[in-house]
Amino acid sequence: MPNRALRTAASGMYAQQLNIEIIANNIANVNTIGYKKNKAEFQDLMYQNVAANPLSTNDPTAINTANKEIQVGIGVKPASNSKIFKQGDLTATNNQLDVAINGDGFFQLRKSDGTFVYTRDGSFKLNGDGQIISAGGYVLDPGITINSNSSGLTISRGGVVESAEGGTSSILGNIETAKFINPAGLKAIGDNLYVETPASGQPLVGAPGENGFGELHQGYIESSNVDIVDEMIAMITAQRSYEINSKTISTVEQMMQLANNLKRG
Repeated sequence: MPNRALRTAASGMYAQQLNIEIIANNIANVNTIGYKKNKAEFQDLMYQNVAANPLSTNDPTAINTANKEIQVGIGVKPASNSKIFKQGDLTATNNQLDVAINGDGFFQLRKSDGTFVYTRDGSFKLNGDGQIISAGGYVLDPGITINSNSSGLTISRGGVVESAEGGTSSILGNIETAKFINPAGLKAIGDNLYVETPASGQPLVGAPGENGFGELHQGYIESSNVDIVDEMIAMITAQRSYEINSKTISTVEQMMQLANNLKRG
């Protein structure tokens, strides 16, 4: 029994240590544009059947109920670290290249090797060729190039990009967004980017504001969806759980010492 209790408590301490690391990452990214909070999920480990009263198992006169077995769990294990894709607050920047998605969807970016990555970070820039790129330098797909003579840029909620030149305006293209059946299955690779996985399913690409895609808001960015109060409560809960598991190990050690002293006596 003592060894089982020690391993169970140790698994609880490891689980809460991992939980604290995830909470710390959420708090660290409270000001990261488009960041989506992580949540640790856990599962109980296998169970063992033990005799309810092992001292009477060899006694033929014992009552039947004394020989029944009970299940005892042997701890906890981390199951997953899921992303919570709740909408973040939209913050005005008055920058014509800042675009936020209000609703479902991701901006689709094309890397230099032709593969695609996805982001909620719409703080776009222009490269030397006038192409709209992400903060990390990836080209927005479908590509849109802005003329150096442009005096203004307008992006509609449906993704239509118009440029003003010499008192006239011209349509440069359309920003499309992608969404996934299971966005929680996307793999985060850092730099506010995600990549497709079998769990997320293939991207569905469409016009913003149509068929369940979120609308675009020019001059805004989406803030992190981390709630500091919720994270502080979760941190306190994890800390208390860690302390209790540590106390369990100390208690089991004292019980083992007491048993050893009784044997010597």
